[in-house]
Amino acid sequence: MSYLINQSADTCLVSGNGNKIILDILLFERALTDVHAVIEKIMTDIPVDIFSILGMRNLSAFIGELFARSLAKESDGLFLSNPHQDGYPDLLLMDTQGRELYDTLTKAGKLQDKSPFSPFPHGGLEIKATCGSVPTPTQCAKKGIQKPDMGDTRIHTLRGYDWKAHHRETNDLIGILWDFHANAPQIVAVFFGNKLTEQDWGKIIQPIEGGGRTTSVSIMPRSGVEKMYQNWIVVKDDSRYISFLNKYNKGNLISSKA
Repeated sequence: MSYLINQSADTCLVSGNGNKIILDILLFERALTDVHAVIEKIMTDIPVDIFSILGMRNLSAFIGELFARSLAKESDGLFLSNPHQDGYPDLLLMDTQGRELYDTLTKAGKLQDKSPFSPFPHGGLEIKATCGSVPTPTQCAKKGIQKPDMGDTRIHTLRGYDWKAHHRETNDLIGILWDFHANAPQIVAVFFGNKLTEQDWGKIIQPIEGGGRTTSVSIMPRSGVEKMYQNWIVVKDDSRYISFLNKYNKGNLISSKA
């Protein structure tokens, strides 16, 4: 797979106490390689269709978690997965001060507590993945096309994408866009939002009473998506995705090297 790399991307992360850390662009590339190596192994070594078992929503969460774990592994200890399932951010910044805070919490026996890790005061990276939205079956029928199913490439029917968060303070966000290729999920673009504000997130949508296990959620509006686009990190060198991303964000920041 060939990817375009934005060497001019802003990869600055600011810690909770104001320290600036510049992330090496190679960190994103190595994490991307690791993710696809794991997916390939799943496809070849596991005799059941794990992706269909997960379903689209859980699969998207899996892709995000897989990228997070891969990035932590490739960071030489700079990042550590949040020990609490519902903690924020997903990856904790483990510079000198972050490590000292984490060690203090460990010695105090607080690794199972949510409050020290939601949020983690020293900061870190949030990771979210999406495969975008496609028309409903009815809308597809009117267009004379079939709604893509699990394993089907979606780019030809993709009409938009966004990311969701549980609160409007989400920043330092690695946003992932993925699609299917040859029945396997594949990351097609990675963005980094390190200047997001509350205005880059929509109004909190509360769960409907009796609506099951849904939680409150904020959906990133188009303005936030465009802000992420402005700081794209890697994009698959495929004219379909390049054209879609540029057109959807009304820009021309991404161009093929071919």
